[in-house]
Amino acid sequence: MRSEMKKKYKLSLVMILILLIAGGGIYLLQHSMESKTNGTYKGHGGTFKNTLAEIDTPDPSVIYKNGYYYMTFTHGGTDIMVMKSRTLDFRQAERKVVWYPPADTSYSAEIWAPEIQFLRGKWYIYFAADNGNNENHRMYALESDSDDPMGSFSFKGQIKDDSNKWAIDGLVMEYKEKLYFVWSGWEGEVNAAQNTYIAPMSDPLTISGPRVLLSEPLLDWEKAGGPPYINEGHSILHKENRTYIVYSGAGSWTPYYALGMLALKPDADPLDPGGWIKSEQPLLSMDEEAGVYGPGHNSFVTSPDGSEQWIVYHATSGAADGWNNRKARAQPVSWNEEGLPVFGKALALSTPIEVPSGTGVFHAENAVRTGEQLVFSSLPSTFETTVPVLIHYSNTSGEQSSVTVKANDTPEVNLDLSPTEGEQTGYTYLPAVPFAEGMNELTFGLSGGKGEIIAIEIPRFEAETAAAEGNCEVEENPYASGGAIVSLYDKESSLRFTNIHVPHSGVYTISTAIMNSTQGKASLAISVNGGKQAVYPIEQQERNQISVVTMKLKLQAGANEISIFDRQGSFSIDYMDVWQENF
Repeated sequence: MRSEMKKKYKLSLVMILILLIAGGGIYLLQHSMESKTNGTYKGHGGTFKNTLAEIDTPDPSVIYKNGYYYMTFTHGGTDIMVMKSRTLDFRQAERKVVWYPPADTSYSAEIWAPEIQFLRGKWYIYFAADNGNNENHRMYALESDSDDPMGSFSFKGQIKDDSNKWAIDGLVMEYKEKLYFVWSGWEGEVNAAQNTYIAPMSDPLTISGPRVLLSEPLLDWEKAGGPPYINEGHSILHKENRTYIVYSGAGSWTPYYALGMLALKPDADPLDPGGWIKSEQPLLSMDEEAGVYGPGHNSFVTSPDGSEQWIVYHATSGAADGWNNRKARAQPVSWNEEGLPVFGKALALSTPIEVPSGTGVFHAENAVRTGEQLVFSSLPSTFETTVPVLIHYSNTSGEQSSVTVKANDTPEVNLDLSPTEGEQTGYTYLPAVPFAEGMNELTFGLSGGKGEIIAIEIPRFEAETAAAEGNCEVEENPYASGGAIVSLYDKESSLRFTNIHVPHSGVYTISTAIMNSTQGKASLAISVNGGKQAVYPIEQQERNQISVVTMKLKLQAGANEISIFDRQGSFSIDYMDVWQENF
């Protein structure tokens, strides 16, 4: 039944051509366009909203490597799962359990807080485990058997210092080409407090010196919910010549769980407790107004282009959730005049967040090249559809060139590549590339050697990630592009798509997927960058059918905002595609 409804949803497309009045004039296809990019183009942009996954993802550890984000987390305490995503949004990620513990060992139960790291050319996962008794928790390590963190891992044993005391939440800190292990542990055999310890390492699997106490939970906010009093969930942040340990304090079972920080003084010895400065107040804590409770156990990850740092942490949506409903969330890190990180307030689930810089630009260097073929894989889609694809290319031959493009097993099509000059990047669109449900591949044939593919993008903007205002509702829908739609119910309702970037100024085609299964008439209005509005009718369909409303908009190079207003009736928006006619 579901597959039949999906087929109905896919094929019931009502095409409506709209010429949008923007900036006081009607822009037709023959309107002249600028041919050069204004400024630096870093991708089509857009927004996302927390959480990062629909499943519980406590203790998230995230790393960006070779064009992909990888996340591991406490997966029920029974095994270790890794997720792989092209974006920081893991809702359509590949998922795989990479390691199951053997039965009846000291590390068979309560597998907590795995940390995935790439060190000295290899992938490692550090985790805490015990035999079913919490007092026996110790730190252990896995090493990847290949270059693929979604492949198999081998168990490498315990990571221990001479004291061999209770230990959890460990990870490796790299500092001036040396390795250190940082973890949360007990001073003795009694669970009175969890302290922050550090020890030197001779390699990623071996502690080579005694543990050093860096921090005890003595501040009032660290002691909330205790005893026991807590320092745990450590993460490492580097900025130029500074290094920071960000940790979690207060009871993880309470809404008071929050993030504190130890800052290493410039050129100080990490093994000298006096070389660290502890912040008196938490850097991120619960925000009742935003509905965020117990933000903690974070990691740091870069934007795809490496220009930004992002914090990923878990939190809940209820003050009484405790250890339930902990899901990964993210927001950008800024820096104050003293060079210290600033996380700001925890963001509400309804807040649109500009995507990390460079998101959605899939570079050829991370694709698979075989002879004259270039394959981009792991391109997700929740259902069978067509998507626009923006190709970044270079063609310095001085004459027109072409490549072939094939989506999965569909027939090849030819794509013309106009000449480019010097290091200039050319941009061209394929407006309707067929995608199947699940993961997809795009294969480029590069015969002739006159054109080179630099990167690709899929400039689709999901409605559920936009700013909904007025009488709107985000609804889950298994037949929608991103798994959800936004319903607008009256004239007070609107949806703002912000941070929409295009390579150069000009006229673009905007295809908006709309559902209207109501019995009454409906219409919408469109505005670009706060300009004039144009009102248009929406055709009525059966349930889960879609109209693709196609319009022409004049967009500027850089960021744009496209607003959709409800002018009559009610309707739902699934997504918006942006592409350009190639001349």
